[in-house]
Amino acid sequence: MSDFRLKVFLCVARNLSFTKASRELFITQPAITKHIQELESLYKTRLFERLGNKISLTPAGELLMEHSERILDDYKRLDYEMHLLHNECSGELRLGASTTISQYVLPPFLARFIEKFPHVSLSLLNGNSRDVENALLEHRIDVGMVEGIIRLPNLKYATFQKDELVAVVHTRSKLAKLDEISVYDLYNIPLVLRERGSGTLDVLETALLANNIRLSDLNVRMYLGSTESIKLFLENSECMGIVSVRSIARELAAGLFKVIDIRYLEMQREFSFARLQGEESGLSQVFMQFAAHYNKKL
Repeated sequence: MSDFRLKVFLCVARNLSFTKASRELFITQPAITKHIQELESLYKTRLFERLGNKISLTPAGELLMEHSERILDDYKRLDYEMHLLHNECSGELRLGASTTISQYVLPPFLARFIEKFPHVSLSLLNGNSRDVENALLEHRIDVGMVEGIIRLPNLKYATFQKDELVAVVHTRSKLAKLDEISVYDLYNIPLVLRERGSGTLDVLETALLANNIRLSDLNVRMYLGSTESIKLFLENSECMGIVSVRSIARELAAGLFKVIDIRYLEMQREFSFARLQGEESGLSQVFMQFAAHYNKKL
């Protein structure tokens, strides 16, 4: 229902590349150019400055980008709410989610989605972020929810929630007497971390490298395959763990764990939907719209 030209323009504006927009939208580059030219003719102004092989937005282009994002979001919300009037969705939806998301984020969404769309059959594949992305590439799931910062070129990502990693110890640990440490203190502290391929470890490695610290230089006692395993390990050791703050809310409230601030170590990340490039409709889209709608109410 929405003006496809706005979608084309927004894709070019975000990528600042006609070629990338062509690949992302699966239409030819001449078609991309035609849609942009139609918009420029309609508004009697140039939307992009062309400097050799590079382009940039003109002031008019920046204004149109701002409005296009809002207009296309409104169209998505309209489609979503019109479908809600009839609960008309049915069929099979195969989801995949990283361990942290499947345990601490997704269950409330699933419960409400099933309640709203009782005729949709849901299944969930659980693994680390690399497992979920591979399942998408192999067409074993329809939509994935992943963490971390690594992006695969054949997949399309959309931010769903923000998250933060924190350093945590059990309150019985000797380390619990600390309130704050320097990032360089990590050389001497025994650590228990998530396994290779997890989004959690990806974010930690990137944050360490920003401080010229390699993960291999640290005293990692154990790599474990789930946050729950790390929490149980911490209860019986003098180690420090790095986990999502969402995963320890109950333990913090109960006084079982303590967060230790690490100076100069920024460990922000995003939870994202992941799909195969070019897949825009169907139950996957309905689920993502539902989750985004629910998330805004939190």
